This record gives sequence, C-alpha cells and structure tokens, in this order.
Amino acid sequence: MPLYLDPEQLREQAPGPHLDLIGTMAFRAAGAAQRLGVFDALLDGPLPVTELAARTGTDEGTLPVLLDALVSFGYLDRAPGQVYANSPMTAGSLDRRSPWSYAPALAFWHDLLGELWDGLEESVRTGRPGADFYGWLESRPRTLREFQTMLDGMATGLAPLVAATAPDPGRRLLDVGGGHARYSIALCEAHPGLTATIVDLPKALEGGRARVEQAGLAGRVRTVAGDVTEADLGSGHDTALLFNLCHGFDGPDNRALLKRVAAALRPGGTVLVLESFADLPEGTPLAAEAFTRAFSLNLAVTQGGRIYAFDEIAGWLAEAGFGRIERRALDGPSELLIARLPGADTAGPSGTETVRAPETDRPRAPETDRPRAPEADAGHAHTIAGGAARAVLPVAWTREEIR
Repeated sequence: MPLYLDPEQLREQAPGPHLDLIGTMAFRAAGAAQRLGVFDALLDGPLPVTELAARTGTDEGTLPVLLDALVSFGYLDRAPGQVYANSPMTAGSLDRRSPWSYAPALAFWHDLLGELWDGLEESVRTGRPGADFYGWLESRPRTLREFQTMLDGMATGLAPLVAATAPDPGRRLLDVGGGHARYSIALCEAHPGLTATIVDLPKALEGGRARVEQAGLAGRVRTVAGDVTEADLGSGHDTALLFNLCHGFDGPDNRALLKRVAAALRPGGTVLVLESFADLPEGTPLAAEAFTRAFSLNLAVTQGGRIYAFDEIAGWLAEAGFGRIERRALDGPSELLIARLPGADTAGPSGTETVRAPETDRPRAPETDRPRAPEADAGHAHTIAGGAARAVLPVAWTREEIR
C-alpha cells in the first residue's frame, strides 16, 4: 500500500494489493512522463495539452490520458481547458536544474524495475542474482549516466556530514569504489595535509576526475582504474573508505575484500564503512524502513548482495584484524562504521565490541554547510532518542524542500 495513504481511512475502499497496484502504475506513469519530457516542458509554467503534445512529440489524443492519470497520482495539476502544470511536489523534486533533483533516481529505478526484477522469483528460488547488474548498466549508457548522477547527488549531500563526523583520516586516504570522488574531495578540503587514491571502474571514474580538477585537487587526489576486488590497492594508507560498497557483495566476497583493505592499511590504520544497516535505529520512519528492505531485495535480485546488519560487517572486520569498532549515525538512513587495526600503541583488536557515539554528542557538520532536518510532521524526518531528527531519505533528495 502506498505509504502516504492512511490504511484506516482506505481499508474499506480497496484491498491493500489493489492500492499497491495503483502505486505501481503511478510509478510507471511518472517514469514514462519523465522520458517523454512532460515535466521538463512544464518547468516554466502551465501549458495547454495541444502545446504540450507539440513540445513532447506525443499524440494529442493519448497524451491527456497519461496527464489525467498523473493528476490523480499527484504529479500534475489541471486547470479548465485541459491546461496542465507541474504539481508543487513535482516542481520541488524532479527539476533537473537542481543539484538535489530526484529525477535521475526516478529514471534509474524505472529502467531497473522494468527489466531486472523479472528475475525476482528465480533469485529467491536459487539464491543467485538473475542478472549481471554492472554488465546491464554498461549496455545502457543512458541508464548508466542516470545511475552515476544519482550516486553523485546522494554523495553531494552526505559528503560534508561525513567530513564532519569521521575521525581524522591521517595523511593517506584510500577510497575504494568512490569513483564520483565526492568523499575524497570533501575530506581533502577538510584536511589540507591529506592525499587520496580512488580505485574504481573506468567509467565510474570519468566524472570523478573532472570534479577533482574543478576542485583544484589534481595534485592530491589520484585515480586508479580497476575492479576493486582485483585491483592493486597499494599499501601504507592511514584510512580506507568503503562507502555503499559492502551491500553489493555476498558474505565471502566481503570477507575477501575487507582482508585486502586491511592489507592496504598501515598498522593502526582505520576503515570507514558507510551503509544503511539492516538493524535500523529505533525510531526509523516507516518510509526509510520500507525502502531499506526493498533495496535489500533489489540487491539480492540484481547483484547477489543485500543490506547487512551492523554486527555482520563488524564480524567480518574482526576476522580481517580490525577492532575498536564504533557506529555513528548521520542525518539520513546511512550510518558510519569505524574500525581500526592494532598498532604499536594498542594491545590488539577488541573483536566486535561496539562503541556507540552518544546520540546528542555525535560530531555534526557546520550549521552553514549541513542540511537542516525538517520537522517530523513534514514527512521527511522522525524524532529518535535524544531529540535528534532522522531523515527518511538521503539528504540530497530532501534538501530542495528543506531550503
């Protein structure tokens, strides 16, 4: 059932599966409208259907059928005379001119669900992914661009929070799978003595190299093209980043990757793992929980991974030699896992013993840079213990409405 509908008000109107059917059709209709350019054509104001059909190259008789459905779904508003306009929700979330636009995510998920989820039943039956996700992306340049833009947008919102929350990274940073370079750039800007090495697939690094140049950090950030499971990660790094990476691998592959990362760090080095964990914090809003579970299912179908519990990843890190494991919350559903290798000044790893930062004392981004969480009743946040607000979506997808 669509999360914005009150089940108590609607339970006598239709069964839950029927409401889910409406939500599915709404998502597909919105994705089609975006592909056709409907929302873009209405960015500058309302248009009559004849003009809208001419601008989008669509059939003047069929287009209103789609538009009227989108009015019912809340994406468009309609005035007399078949004049249509973007609704406030659409204007605030699907304008590609905004760096916080949800449009790339809508386009990516529209393509993925329409094609790769056909293998859902077989994946559950066999325990194996039904497709080669990255091979599929490589064969679809437009979808790949949307995917990379979506990841970049999410990282843009989180990077200043990570830079403010993470411990001092030392002098040498290894960014595993961070091709868009947002996190390496943010940490290098926050720590003038830091240099970074980013390892990722060639196409993933294309945008990152341009951003590094634009930031004036070409002398401090270098890129290494390669598969993170096989590429040379170097050695002697002070800190390694594994951001939104573990969820794409199964358990054995994660164990192997974390051991390789441990070997690339100096004694006493630190690893930072950014993930949404399956054991969600108390007070997580319904929408964030539902998306986390659905995303985990998507990972199983398309990559053979899933969203893991904090203790699962902490256990793999302990096997790889890490200890002093800590969990820190950010402003969105993502959290940081921080673990350290034993060094000359430590007695050894402490297993999976978890150190939790106090809810009210966790480091925060500067007020001038940090997206401010909206009030809980705005639909994007929920109050948890300690009075903090947790965002339902990554901050990059809610900031436009917050500002």
